[in-house]
Amino acid sequence: MKLNFTEKGSGPVAILMHGMFGSLSNLGNLARHLAPTHRVISVDLRNHGDSPQSATMDIPAMAEDIVELMDDLSLGEAILIGHSLGGKVGMQVALNNVGRVSKLVVADISPVAYVPRQDAVLDALNALSKTNVESRQQANGIVADYVQEPQTRAFLLKNLHRNKEGRYILKLNMAAISENYGTSLVAAPEGEPYQGPSLFLKGETSAYIQSKHQLIIQALFPNSELYVISQAGHWLHAEKPDEFNAKVSNFLISN
Repeated sequence: MKLNFTEKGSGPVAILMHGMFGSLSNLGNLARHLAPTHRVISVDLRNHGDSPQSATMDIPAMAEDIVELMDDLSLGEAILIGHSLGGKVGMQVALNNVGRVSKLVVADISPVAYVPRQDAVLDALNALSKTNVESRQQANGIVADYVQEPQTRAFLLKNLHRNKEGRYILKLNMAAISENYGTSLVAAPEGEPYQGPSLFLKGETSAYIQSKHQLIIQALFPNSELYVISQAGHWLHAEKPDEFNAKVSNFLISN
């Protein structure tokens, strides 16, 4: 699948991958931070943003999309940086493509299978997709019936766009996401251990990376380190952008 992407800067290539229900703009702050020293490629994962849609939506297929993008751009190797679902995609690429990933950064996700945790978000977006939305205020009200946190609602409503006919639509394939949400999208990435340098970033108050995950992280990513960002949750890149960006850039320039 030919993913939609943007790029800026020059230097070693870093591919940025957003989380579920996101788009390439979500890691925009990090992209701007890295652009003076790196060629930064930000992607819309399949069924998100302006990338193509498909009924097939699992971690291996999404990883193959990234490899295809690298091949199309004649990239022998790249740094992969992913948040949440994007982190799982990055891990899958690294575990199955020896020599293609020079460094790996995984933000607030572990290489394990999860019980679905975003039911309210899924319900909110499905309700939104089935409504003839006439304004962003109306959309916010619909989402607020399911999601209380204003920051999360603002994040979700970034997917709302007005088409040429003036109708508001979601740039998400909700049918495919809903179909695969409780199975393939929460599955664990699989493959042979990745020996390259890896950085796992955890939000202190987030439960996505737990102490019981350390054994599997070390088994699959033996050359990894874990850094905890205090007073941050799952959206650590948005809650503590300066610390997040600094830690990532320091890791990328280190030996």
